[in-house]
Amino acid sequence: MNAKTVLPAVAMTAVSMVLTLAVVVMWLGTAVPWPVALVVGLGIDGGWLATLAYERRLAAQGDHNTAVTAVGWSFGLLATGVLVAHALTAEHSAGAWLAVAWLPIAAKALWLVHGLWERTALTPVALDAIRGIQQEARDEAAVARARLRADAATEETRLTAVTQAGARVARVQAKTAQTLARAWSTLETARAGEDTGRALTSVTTRVTPGVTPRWELPVWGPTEPVAALPWEAGPALTDEALDVLVDEIRTSETPALSYREMATRFRAAGHSASEVRLRAAWKRVA
Repeated sequence: MNAKTVLPAVAMTAVSMVLTLAVVVMWLGTAVPWPVALVVGLGIDGGWLATLAYERRLAAQGDHNTAVTAVGWSFGLLATGVLVAHALTAEHSAGAWLAVAWLPIAAKALWLVHGLWERTALTPVALDAIRGIQQEARDEAAVARARLRADAATEETRLTAVTQAGARVARVQAKTAQTLARAWSTLETARAGEDTGRALTSVTTRVTPGVTPRWELPVWGPTEPVAALPWEAGPALTDEALDVLVDEIRTSETPALSYREMATRFRAAGHSASEVRLRAAWKRVA
């Protein structure tokens, strides 16, 4: 990079000095002896070169002098003025001389660019460190983007799985509720049927002579607790006496009482009998 900035400045400075010297010799050579014109041209170029060398020395030391810079630009403007004046007074090729009159100013501008580059130039080690830092930052950004995309995909998969599992649970619960509803409906229909007890009794042998087994199906819904009754608190009744009492209580009202109402009134009257015998008597008289 150093050669790319310093070589154009050196080349343009040399061309500018040669043009300035030639123009001064040609321009002043008609009015003064040519050695005098040569000295004037060399003075302009020498002053320019001296101030440029001093500026470069200060720049190498990391210093800067405004007066030296101003003198250097003055020599550049003087050389440009000489070229412009010669182009304006030339009888031939005035345009061509004007076209190269800007070279001294351009040479100073190139030296300015080179000085700016030197003040901002970095060593290869520093440049490698900067490139490493930039590459590390790009790698971290790429990893962070990949991690965010992966987290988003994982969260989407998790939400999808949770949603599907919830839907499956809801379907199973709905299906189970429907099955239970049908089962309880069937059970309620069987419990409320008039011939349910008779059908169950017909397929079962008697447990004891003269006693019919008790069949009670589950009841769907709330039930009222019944107070515990003493077991055979009074003297035991014979089956015939029990049948007579059950029939009297059952037919004491019209229409006939149900089994539960009959059993409640039977015990409220102070009679005692086991539930099995009382139900058997009910079935015999009913």
